[in-house]
Amino acid sequence: MVAVAAAAFAIAFRGALTLVIEGIAGASNVVAAMTGADWWWRLSIPVGGAFVAGVLAIAIAKRSGGGVGDVMEAVALGRVKLSLSTTLVKSLASWAAIVTGGSLGREGPLIQFGGAAGQSLGAWFQITETQQRVLIAAGTAAGFAAAYNTPLAAMAFVLEVVTGIVVIDTVVPALVAVVIATALTRAVVGAGPIYGQHTFVVTSAGELAAFAGVALVAAVAAFGFTRFVMLGERAFGRPWLRAPWRQALGGLGAGAIIVFVPAVAGNGFEPLQSILDGATGVKMVAILLVAKWLATTSSVASGSPGGIFTPILLVGGCAGYLVGAALGASGLDVGPPGGYALVGMAAAIAAATHAPFMAAILCFELSGDYAVVLPLVLATAIATAFARALGRDSIYTAELRARGVAWQPTINASSSTTRARAATADPET
Repeated sequence: MVAVAAAAFAIAFRGALTLVIEGIAGASNVVAAMTGADWWWRLSIPVGGAFVAGVLAIAIAKRSGGGVGDVMEAVALGRVKLSLSTTLVKSLASWAAIVTGGSLGREGPLIQFGGAAGQSLGAWFQITETQQRVLIAAGTAAGFAAAYNTPLAAMAFVLEVVTGIVVIDTVVPALVAVVIATALTRAVVGAGPIYGQHTFVVTSAGELAAFAGVALVAAVAAFGFTRFVMLGERAFGRPWLRAPWRQALGGLGAGAIIVFVPAVAGNGFEPLQSILDGATGVKMVAILLVAKWLATTSSVASGSPGGIFTPILLVGGCAGYLVGAALGASGLDVGPPGGYALVGMAAAIAAATHAPFMAAILCFELSGDYAVVLPLVLATAIATAFARALGRDSIYTAELRARGVAWQPTINASSSTTRARAATADPET
């Protein structure tokens, strides 16, 4: 039931986006809609969507938001109650911002709804708290699988990010949930991979050194991107700048960038697909890297609800593509830049989430190309290690630490030790 609810919500969320964009703009996606629109429309419509998102944010300002951080606490500690109604309002706010061109990921609402649905159904059937926590994990996995059509990566996301440790009681229900959610999503939306089938060439074992370089570049790009978003949150967090005007100002900033680079509208799916297909020039990729960085910061930091998971994939893909193109232009015998873009995607998301296994599986499932598995595994390991050297927190544990929860699972810490450490964390630490 949790898996069906998560899949149905994902299908409805994505379908509503497509329906509105096709009905109003006559386009298949938000990037195509913005590309064909007048400049004043590109500038103004993101402001309206962000304003609506800000109004909805006011309605749930004093209630638990059901973000990924809340999901992690609910599964590991069992002390956070995920409100389904709050999650629905937050999802509606995210939908309003995304459909009007906000530079946001749509995976956030889908993941959060799956977790909230798990807890709500658990409460409805009056099962034990431990069983409810398992349902939350399963619902989170189902939401991730429905968002990206990647069942194995969804499992890895729950194990590496949500629980932080392999718990067999969570693995089995989550496996069943991702199968159901993925099957339902594929039946309605279509089979994967969502970015299309690709075949990338690794010319020699020595090229692995080049992929190691991509990992470092993409890790720096992802680390810089997430820190820039944090700086943006401080800038938009002025006491005199309140919702919904704060979100509207962020929408104006994103709209100003979309006027000149319409491809940054939305979560980044369309330009990523073009980059992997080799249909985007080097100059445009460089512009996309900077523009997406700025537009997403403007949308996210101003308070419009939505994820940054897919935008980070685009940042990493652009960085990897540029490295691959530079190597090719220098006369080295390397594969096509699209392969480097895929490795850059994996490295960036690994650096941001500190989840190398999930990142490698995700990008393998997104491409369907086995030849790139070794570069993916190498790059995600290097990127994660480098990112941890730069900063101890991922994008999710930083959110928890900001509210006083120390999330530090290690090889010497069992799940109970981790919970106790988190539960007793000093909010001032």
